[in-house]
Amino acid sequence: MVSAVALKNDDCKAGTEARVISVDIAAAKAVAIAAAVRETEQVALFDAAGRVLAKDVRASIDLPPFDNSAMDGYAVRLADFAGTGPWTFRFGGRVAAGECPPDNPAATGVALRIFTGAPLPSGFDAVVMQEHCERTNEGVIIHGRPRFGENVRHAGEDVRAGNRLLVAGDALSPQKLALLAGQGLAEVEVLRKVRIGLISTGTELQDVGEPLGRGQIYNTNRVMLRAMLSGIPWAETIDYGIVADRRDDLAAAFGKAARSCDVLVTTGGVSAGEEDHVVSALGRLGGALDVLKVAMRPGKPVKIGVIGSMLFAGLPGNPNAALITFRQIALPAIRAVAGLAHVWPHWSPAVAGFAYEKRVGRTEFVPVKIAGRDEFERPVLEMLGRGSSASLSAMALADGIALLAADLASIEPGLPLVFEAFPVA
Repeated sequence: MVSAVALKNDDCKAGTEARVISVDIAAAKAVAIAAAVRETEQVALFDAAGRVLAKDVRASIDLPPFDNSAMDGYAVRLADFAGTGPWTFRFGGRVAAGECPPDNPAATGVALRIFTGAPLPSGFDAVVMQEHCERTNEGVIIHGRPRFGENVRHAGEDVRAGNRLLVAGDALSPQKLALLAGQGLAEVEVLRKVRIGLISTGTELQDVGEPLGRGQIYNTNRVMLRAMLSGIPWAETIDYGIVADRRDDLAAAFGKAARSCDVLVTTGGVSAGEEDHVVSALGRLGGALDVLKVAMRPGKPVKIGVIGSMLFAGLPGNPNAALITFRQIALPAIRAVAGLAHVWPHWSPAVAGFAYEKRVGRTEFVPVKIAGRDEFERPVLEMLGRGSSASLSAMALADGIALLAADLASIEPGLPLVFEAFPVA
């Protein structure tokens, strides 16, 4: 890979002279420079959903902890099924979930009424479903010989004490939390939340709710990025608001963020124009950039680097470009900072339902809706808009984005693609 560009105090040309790299290389370089948080904290299991596990967890007890019935029925001993059926058993009592079974069950020829989850008495080795039993005044009639272990959940068949349950870097889903709860854990050790700073650059920006002045536009990126980050349980956001297109102001804001944040995400000011001062502001702080130009549309001028130990992600100002570069390049690196073991986007097979001409050598990401399914149940994608980096409406209506590979010159209906779905609000 190409090494990082160390910025000088007055450096403002790094973005214009850099070699263009592929999306895959850009994302890999971003993940490679991400320094994972190390500090941990104990949190209650009830508050741990989505947090990042700090250490491997091993089982302290078997699951299930004892042999128990998987059905309502009758517990029996296979040794009592001599000869040919049907067999008549004496009724030997009952045991329900949460009760202790008899210490010394009656002698041979006894069937014990048992309910789902109840512990299996010692010596009993099968449970016959109640639908396959006939209760009479004399006892219980069973017509078919059960198999050994039939309808029995054996101790440790799910989890053995000492086995590794989860690994460091796992995101704690509700299902994983249930597994920990099965061990009786009330707390779990997780990595602390990643502190993500947000800065919107641009003298032309105005916050929502305020009147627009001449030549101003509303700051849509601030709302979009905060909304995306608000749904991430392992992250906390520090919003530094809008900073004007002045190098000194930007350098001061970046320096402030570097003293508090693990990651800084900015929008705007990363192109090569005379009013794009993000790179030179980074130079004031001794920053270094590993990604300066990417062969992608939208989002070519995205910048990824570091200020000290803080990861820096400078996204383009156009909202479509900001969204795409955040999801495809910045977010995997931010996941790596969070200590997650799995950082990459999830792409699903799909098929094009549209025709489109593109430039070879550039990966494109286009907003799409699912228009149906093909004979293989793959989603058929309809393209929205024409890929403008400033588009708001196409992204708002999209179900997700399709990746158009760099080596493609044209897309025709029926062409296999990959699709990344947007989260459902």
